[in-house]
Amino acid sequence: MKKKHLSDLEIVQRATPLPIQEIAGKLAIPEEALHLYGKFMAKIPLDILDRFIDKPNGKYILVTCITPTPLGEGKTVNTIGLSMGLNKLGKTAVCCIRQPSMGPTFGIKGGAAGGGYSQVLPMEDFNLHFTGDFHAVTSAHNLLASFIDNSIHHKNPLNIDPRSVSWKRALDISDRALRQIITGLGGKTGGVPRETGFDITAASEVMTILSLTNGLKDLRERLSRILIGYTFDGKPVTAGDLQCAGAMTALLKDAIHPNLIQTLEHTPCFVHTGPFGNISTGNSSILADKIALKCAEYVVTESGFGADMGAEKFVNIKCHYSGLKPDAALLVCSVRALKMHGGLYVVKPGKPLPPGLLKENARDLGKGLSNLEKQIENILIYKIPVVVALNRFETDTETEINIVLEAARNAGAHAAVVSDAFAKGGEGALEMAAAISDAARNSSQFTPLYNQELPIKDKIETIARKIYGASRCIFTPLSEKQIDKFTQLGFQNFPVCMAKTHLSLSHNPEWKNKPEDFETPVQNVEAAAGAGYLYALLGDIMTMPGLPTVPAGTQVDIDEKGKIKGLF
Repeated sequence: MKKKHLSDLEIVQRATPLPIQEIAGKLAIPEEALHLYGKFMAKIPLDILDRFIDKPNGKYILVTCITPTPLGEGKTVNTIGLSMGLNKLGKTAVCCIRQPSMGPTFGIKGGAAGGGYSQVLPMEDFNLHFTGDFHAVTSAHNLLASFIDNSIHHKNPLNIDPRSVSWKRALDISDRALRQIITGLGGKTGGVPRETGFDITAASEVMTILSLTNGLKDLRERLSRILIGYTFDGKPVTAGDLQCAGAMTALLKDAIHPNLIQTLEHTPCFVHTGPFGNISTGNSSILADKIALKCAEYVVTESGFGADMGAEKFVNIKCHYSGLKPDAALLVCSVRALKMHGGLYVVKPGKPLPPGLLKENARDLGKGLSNLEKQIENILIYKIPVVVALNRFETDTETEINIVLEAARNAGAHAAVVSDAFAKGGEGALEMAAAISDAARNSSQFTPLYNQELPIKDKIETIARKIYGASRCIFTPLSEKQIDKFTQLGFQNFPVCMAKTHLSLSHNPEWKNKPEDFETPVQNVEAAAGAGYLYALLGDIMTMPGLPTVPAGTQVDIDEKGKIKGLF
């Protein structure tokens, strides 16, 4: 008889969390410094950095993965598991992760608190309203949208061209009906009619600014630089011009403070911000990492999607603005995901897995190893030692496991190990923790991919060629014109945030494994002036997801005692 496994939610609801004051005590954060949100959550005020100013930073560990598949590679599981494993080795470790959007939570993906015995809790709060940060970002974003339409309505003193306004509204729910809308249909008192739409809150530039800021003053300055559109004679209009940045900052006064929770094994976990992984940086906040590095010997921080996406943005955008240098990286993969990259299996969310995917097949596995090898190369480019963690599943065989580990070592990984964090928690992550500790023992030789002073086109081409493996970039006339405009506006030294699919090393989600000899189209280039980067769109990126035929939210309910069920 097949053993019944507990669901992630069942595992969490059987756990006994410690009071958050005890978790903070492990990091020498005094109880009086905490801003409590119930018994098991708290915000950490930024002045803790002043208290710890003389303390040295701990080791900074980045967690990334191969190109994602619908199967899920277990990146968050191993981020959490690695921090627990390091603590079991006698180290002081903290993990830093993003707050999930409620759009995917109620859509296809479900919760994002890890899985199995490698989770954070309280899982229900973490995946739902949490401490209200997403609501604060949504409010600040929509306040600016309201200021824009109000200014246009009241005789348009800034001479804003309504057709140029790029600032939409935001909502943290997936709703395809709001992607394109027309506002101002209430006659003379209802505002000026204008085409616009909604982005999901995770895609808001306000969210990215919150993740990249170094403090309250910097936050205020960044918000004032948000570019919302242009005047009729082509001059940029900002949130500062609309005199909205101060009020936006006031709405974010609590959201700027990182959140502290715990893992199933009571390892401290900082959760802060949740920028979109495709069009934005896909990393948690600089402030959370900075505080954690003063509190622990090891800080394990997760980047979104594969090493070509979140890790590239971590290095060239997040580290650029934080001044921090990673000491080592963990790259997560799985046997079944690598088989899928071999191109012989089609996997769709919510559908049964192809039987062949779950059987030993060294040939199919071998065809997908190129993706792993390229993503290892993508980390080594930055001179960061990388450990490969093979996320073990019950269907993996020893033959397949050994093939992956050997390929990883041959590709230049410092070490390649098996992770059982999902099934065994920190105990299943001990080998992974020991390997990371060894990889991070020397001073970092970290080197960014490009010099920020390079011309905009050169930065785009460098990422496409060196990280994606493209032969060259094809710039549209529109993107050429935009690059010239942003150079004239003084944005040339901004880093570049590439907006593309996460499902391929290339711009085409159908091209799996390691595409070669392809051209990367650059359709257009936009400015996130407040966040401090330019983003190049390599394809159609959806910034407001839609719900699937059967949303994950249909399984979520609550009983008469207030116990949530169906949240996975």
